[in-house]
Amino acid sequence: MSSCAALDITAWLGISLAVDMNDLPPTLARASLRLKFPPSYAVVGIYRLCTDKSLYKPAWDKCRYGAQRGLIAGFIWTCLTYKIQRHFIKSALTNPSSFFSFRSITRYSQTADELSHESLFGHRLPFSISTYVTILLLGSQITSILVFFLSRNIRIARQRAWDQTVASRGKGADFWQPYVEEWEFPPVVNDRPWGKLDKLVQGWFLRMVVRKVLLFPLSLYPFVGTFIAAWFKALGTAQYLHKPYFEAKKMTRNQVAVFMEERKWDYRTFGFTAALLEGLPIIGLVFTVSNRIGAAMWAHDLEKRQHYIAEKRLHAGGADGSDAQYVIVDRKKD
Repeated sequence: MSSCAALDITAWLGISLAVDMNDLPPTLARASLRLKFPPSYAVVGIYRLCTDKSLYKPAWDKCRYGAQRGLIAGFIWTCLTYKIQRHFIKSALTNPSSFFSFRSITRYSQTADELSHESLFGHRLPFSISTYVTILLLGSQITSILVFFLSRNIRIARQRAWDQTVASRGKGADFWQPYVEEWEFPPVVNDRPWGKLDKLVQGWFLRMVVRKVLLFPLSLYPFVGTFIAAWFKALGTAQYLHKPYFEAKKMTRNQVAVFMEERKWDYRTFGFTAALLEGLPIIGLVFTVSNRIGAAMWAHDLEKRQHYIAEKRLHAGGADGSDAQYVIVDRKKD
């Protein structure tokens, strides 16, 4: 490895120059390039799910019959309710006092139903805004129907996708070692537990309130709303996707909070990409599996860096590592 490349990796990892960068394993050097751009793991997850038979076949076999029943039920629901829902949505969009009225945030000279005549970035819209919102709403409803029929099976498929991804890297359960602090001065976080209330907030209740009540109306706004909703869900999505990683390392609540705070923008960008993909109607359920694959590959690279830091600390402190000093310093400032 050239000295220039070693210095680049040193600056990015924040490793003290006392550490001999010539000893950096080639696999970690390659992983460091991927770790610079965490959203790439979501793309890699899609690619692996589409091309690796050991990943897509078990997932499809587990979800096949539930998906078929859900799609049939969703098609019947669409045929029965499309015109009714479009009528109500059109009324909501054209009513000036409605929360969804575009007159409150824009200065269109035409009604919402006639916005197909307007242009977006110089291109005419192929359909009216009311049709667009109706399609999004129906897509969300069909997605909920699919989730109802898939239920437990898709959760099993996601867990198997994680396990198979880790196994495909040639790693077993012993690969996940205890947490090692990588910064010399880790950030201070407030992780005070609130008992049962905290568990409720961190669980399904919060996800339901935030996603179904607060963010769902926002996602119905054309184009921009989808991105805003994904940004609000970014950090929570990333934490959820890495929950198996934290559990495998047996990390405490404080360690998880510090670990994520140290990499908050990495988690935000990866979570934003994952939430944006999962927020797509119907096909987003496929991305919930591919995102788990991408998260597993990201966790694999993060763990390789944890191994490297642990090894350097052990050598610096002796056989037991009790006198080892931190070799990572905070070089990422907001």
